[in-house]
Amino acid sequence: METRAHHVLIGLFTVIVVTAALLFGLWLAKSSVDTEFKDYEVVFNEAVSGLSKGSSVQYSGIKVGDVISLRLDPKDPRRVLARIRLAGDTPVKEDTNAKLALTGVTGTSIIQLSGGTPQSPTLKGKDGNLPTIVASPSPIARLLNDSNDLMSGVNTLMQNVNLMFSTENIERISNTLEHLEQTTGTIAEQRGDIRQAMQQLASVGKQANNMLEQTTALMRNANGLLNDHGKEAFGSAEQAMKSLQESSATLNKLISANQDSLNSGMQGLNGLGPAVREMRETLSSLRVITKRLEANPSGYLLGGEKTKEFTP
Repeated sequence: METRAHHVLIGLFTVIVVTAALLFGLWLAKSSVDTEFKDYEVVFNEAVSGLSKGSSVQYSGIKVGDVISLRLDPKDPRRVLARIRLAGDTPVKEDTNAKLALTGVTGTSIIQLSGGTPQSPTLKGKDGNLPTIVASPSPIARLLNDSNDLMSGVNTLMQNVNLMFSTENIERISNTLEHLEQTTGTIAEQRGDIRQAMQQLASVGKQANNMLEQTTALMRNANGLLNDHGKEAFGSAEQAMKSLQESSATLNKLISANQDSLNSGMQGLNGLGPAVREMRETLSSLRVITKRLEANPSGYLLGGEKTKEFTP
């Protein structure tokens, strides 16, 4: 019995020593973990698509920790609480920023830390809670959230493209191209006629320019002639009118002087005859001048024939 009791004591002592050693090892391990790592809580006010437990946490592009848990805020399910574990020497300041970012081409999301000035104090928890970092809005998150709307828009666009290139529309486009080809072929066949018509049009344009130059010169000459010969013609007409006035005055004098003779019948008739003839000749000359002015004023004033009209 004494031997058995001795063995029990030895076994109990061994268990106590091993248990104490394990507890001491756990205490050392916990102390080491608490020294090497620090936990923080990142608050997202948006969806965290692509972020999961084990995702990397980077500070200015360098990996400093991992995401150890994700959960919704019990007080506000629109917010996401991400618990991250960083290396103990990571300088997390009160002005450190956090946001959701993509890495590589796989679409995996990470938490990107940035900022933190040297003058800012170290971020610490309050009332026994973990230090909290409020994440900034991320363009990547908005893009991922709007991906459904984007895909719907792409599908609508593809449907419209399919409708645009339907069999009926393709046939219409083919017919339009055929008509266009026929039109261009017809124009190509009539290229010579078109070239000839263009040449004739150019020739007519040159003739019109020449005619315009001739007309301009003619108008200048006409202005000169009107200034010279026109004055002479109007001077002749003025002299004829003066002669008519003088003849009328002479006639009046003769009639007054021979009033008694006229009353008696024949006295003074020989003196009245020459004045009457002179008045008739003057009236005839004035009548001729008036008819010529009415029929062809430019020919009479310029002394030439009528200007021929231009026929292209």
